[in-house]
Amino acid sequence: MANIFDYMKWRDISFKNVEFNEVDNLILSRISYLPFDGVISKDEEITLKEAYERTKVLGTTGRTIQVEDIDLYPILAKSVRFGEVKVTNFVNIIDPKQEKQFSAITVILPDDTIYVSFRGTDNTIIGWKEDFNMSFSDTVPSQLDSVEYLNGVAKKYNNKLRVGGHSKGGNLAVYAGAFCLPKTKEQIIEIYNNDGPGFSDKVIENSDYISMVHKIHTYIPQTSIIGRLLKHKEKTTIVKSIETGIMQHDLYSWEVLGDKFVRAKQTDYAKFIDTTITNWLKEISPEQREEFVDAWFDILNSTKVKTVNELSSKWFRNVATMIKTYSNLRPETRKMMTKTLTTLLRVGKDNIAIGRPKK
Repeated sequence: MANIFDYMKWRDISFKNVEFNEVDNLILSRISYLPFDGVISKDEEITLKEAYERTKVLGTTGRTIQVEDIDLYPILAKSVRFGEVKVTNFVNIIDPKQEKQFSAITVILPDDTIYVSFRGTDNTIIGWKEDFNMSFSDTVPSQLDSVEYLNGVAKKYNNKLRVGGHSKGGNLAVYAGAFCLPKTKEQIIEIYNNDGPGFSDKVIENSDYISMVHKIHTYIPQTSIIGRLLKHKEKTTIVKSIETGIMQHDLYSWEVLGDKFVRAKQTDYAKFIDTTITNWLKEISPEQREEFVDAWFDILNSTKVKTVNELSSKWFRNVATMIKTYSNLRPETRKMMTKTLTTLLRVGKDNIAIGRPKK
């Protein structure tokens, strides 16, 4: 089945001639993952084609988070539709002290609209820690940064705005669109959340969030897990993926027909995942979640690795270190971690007993 690569072959027409669509959104949400470090100077506007040529000179075209990005970058750069879009305001911040991973880029389209693209979780341990922090905190540092970033773009440009991202980037797009300045909100046309997690009750019940719900487009695959974390109020569109389970989070697996995603129905398995996560979070207090997340990442940090790739490259040695660290934890901490995981398994078992999910 067709995906965004097939779309690029079929829809290689300027934005001046064919209007923006939901598949364009997905592609632009992925642009924020490309290796722009050292490529774009502050406040500089260059075409995506120019950015790619500079990246080739630097020899960093292969420094991507996902292998498909290596193929996507030159295709976009050489295309009529995306090669002439201008990229600017690239930021990439990793702050261990604040437990923050934040990256974004501004894309100026030939039709004079702007797409603000927020990057999702990269392969850093800090990035993953911040994601887990969402389970017990109403806000995390990258969400606050996303609001500041979007307001800055709106102040600099008077263009109409689209805001989007994939995974955590989708969450940041919604948060920024909901809590930005009133003037910025007036410039926003649409907000795109591509399989990103939701928010706490405090956030989704906030009047600022509710006022922007009608502009939010959320897309999740049939058996989405990431996109079902926490809560959403906006309408959600379920898209078809060629993968199964957690691998459906990979946006390259989403099926495309023409200028739209192939629609799908929610599966029994997805309902099972949704119910299990929801019930588990009800039983584990925010304080318990924080304690569990901190303990788990203390164990990970004992390996001294900075990225997920480093963790897996020396897996056996790192596992040995983690086991040793776990055994040295205070007895009450080990008990808490065991209880938290046991609760998850029990909730899952209870849901199976109510009605075994069908794939």
